[in-house]
Amino acid sequence: MVGAPTAAKSQDSKKNGYSPSKTELARWYGLMHLGRVLDDKAPNYLKQAIGWSYHAPSAGHDGIQLALGLTFRAGKDFLFPYYRDMTTCLAAGITPEEIILNGISKDTDIAGGGRHMSNHFAKPSIGIQNVSSLTGNHTQHAAGLGRAAKHYKSDAIVYCSQGESSLSEGYCYEAIVGADREKLPVVFVVQDNGYGISVPKRDQAANEQLCDTFSGLPNLKIVKCDGLDLLDSLRGMKEAVDHVRSGRGPAMVYAMCVRIHSHSNSDRHEWYRDEAELAAAKAADPLPRFRKYCLEHGLTEAELQALEAENQAQYLAAHDKAMAAPAPSPESIHDFVIPEGYTDPKWVDGTHSEAGTPISLITALNQTLKEEFRANPDTFIWGQDMANKEKGGIFNVSKGMQPEFGEGRVFNAPIAEDFIVGTANGMSRFDKKIRVVVEGAEFADYIWPAAEQIVECSHEYWRTKGQFAPNITMRLASGGYIGGGLYHSQNVEGWLTTLPGLRVVVPAFADDAAGLLRTALRSEGMTCYLEPKFLYNSKLAHAVVPEGFTVPFGKARIRREGSDLTILAFGTPVHFALEAAEKLAAEGKSVEVVDLRSLSPLDEETILASVKKTHRVLIAHEDKVFGGFGGELAALVASKAFPWLDAPVERVGSEFIPVGFNRILERAILPNADKVFTAAKRVLAF
Repeated sequence: MVGAPTAAKSQDSKKNGYSPSKTELARWYGLMHLGRVLDDKAPNYLKQAIGWSYHAPSAGHDGIQLALGLTFRAGKDFLFPYYRDMTTCLAAGITPEEIILNGISKDTDIAGGGRHMSNHFAKPSIGIQNVSSLTGNHTQHAAGLGRAAKHYKSDAIVYCSQGESSLSEGYCYEAIVGADREKLPVVFVVQDNGYGISVPKRDQAANEQLCDTFSGLPNLKIVKCDGLDLLDSLRGMKEAVDHVRSGRGPAMVYAMCVRIHSHSNSDRHEWYRDEAELAAAKAADPLPRFRKYCLEHGLTEAELQALEAENQAQYLAAHDKAMAAPAPSPESIHDFVIPEGYTDPKWVDGTHSEAGTPISLITALNQTLKEEFRANPDTFIWGQDMANKEKGGIFNVSKGMQPEFGEGRVFNAPIAEDFIVGTANGMSRFDKKIRVVVEGAEFADYIWPAAEQIVECSHEYWRTKGQFAPNITMRLASGGYIGGGLYHSQNVEGWLTTLPGLRVVVPAFADDAAGLLRTALRSEGMTCYLEPKFLYNSKLAHAVVPEGFTVPFGKARIRREGSDLTILAFGTPVHFALEAAEKLAAEGKSVEVVDLRSLSPLDEETILASVKKTHRVLIAHEDKVFGGFGGELAALVASKAFPWLDAPVERVGSEFIPVGFNRILERAILPNADKVFTAAKRVLAF
């Protein structure tokens, strides 16, 4: 039978070194049975159209799930369950009422108030993490949280539970290999029931037991156990914990289970499993096996029946309370999209008039990073190729940081963008005071392998109803004009700005570069910080940077006042707009240049006020015109300022072509000051 142990093991009185007391047996059986009661009741809610529209049964995983829940220390350890872990969560400290509230998506659901799928159980107050539906991606978060536990010398252990099929995901491999390299205190629990929905293991990997794929890792201890058997599962968990506590590295508990029911209530396993296999699965049920063991070792039939009756009563009471709980209100959808950003009353509008010596944009970034790292010892930075002796990233933005702050706070990451961003999410879970800066990729257009983790970060705060926000500043060297070509010259803000829950900022001058970065590092939530690499050392971007300068999110800056035309721009094209405005001034035209700085949130007030003053709009950005962020700006102006327009909204950007390597091709594709000037003349002439 696929997924089941090859043979049932004998259950003597001291099995696997355990000789449980009668009290322990009663408690353990009560939990296992209560888990089954809830597991069996869940589908009824869907049938009655009450909720629980997604339920993945835990029956057949009872032994390992109970062992995992019993091993977890509420309030001390961290647990990342997966969607089948009902019995795990029950044993770990989630109550039956809380299980049902999640299942029927009530407002008082402690996981997230009905904002996430049923069967995604969480209780952050005791360390049970809110995990998304992206199969197995929480391995990345577990590794990052393990990194924090190790750095802060905590005795916490991070438990990460998943099905065997999730090991086929590349990000799982990255996380496990990364945890092995860093010797992190993580126990990966893999529950092997033989199927990924309907896909059998033979279609997943060549190894019968997928843990063998990781057998070459030097610090990872792999422990195999019978997941149908509670005592053998407890033995496996203990071996894993002992290894992790020794400091020698992470562990993987590989538990052979069986799936008694369909994958979920939307699956029909009789379409792909024959009657003999289904009968064998039912015969391997851990609950009656453990019940028999309890009868053989001190508990009476009457005592077991009393426990079972008590569980039924407990379920009914929990059901009644959950049914009476309030549903989420439609008005609440806008709550907890993203935390409020940091603001300093001294720089409320993000402008200044201080005199001094102008510095380059790259110097402003490096200087600000160091200042914030000195101010907050709980700030970390990592990325590819950025912390090796005198090396400080491809562009040396982090130069000198590792020698000053040490390898514990400034370090290299593998060439694995998913791991870079995913572990940042995990590390920031350890304490709200932590701030993580990552070079998400060496160039912005290498960020795509981390796309799923960026999406994950974008809805953490909303999904958990404000209980967790990943405090991450993701730096990306963006744009062209350096002769980089493919994967070295593209822009990604058009995609990033589609994700609610992310901030996206793009400085054009050194002072804004410093101010936006300082604000990002002092704020909760995730900021995508796009650095126009062409401006790193360009004199165009030099500016005076006041001490402690900050720029609030969602505040544009008028770089040049005007009355005949508004040019909305961000990043490098701000300088094209200023050059074009200067040329047009010689022709008697007054052009206002609005440097957006912050794309999400966006300063609509400043944009609309400028349009109402000039009555004409030109949008200049580096990305492709088709599908670029300028389309959103044009739509905003057309929707909210149409009565004030005296001409169509015009856009300037790249051709709908990848940015070429040859400088002749690059110049033909990207926008420049001449193209902005020509477009501006066209709008003014309308």
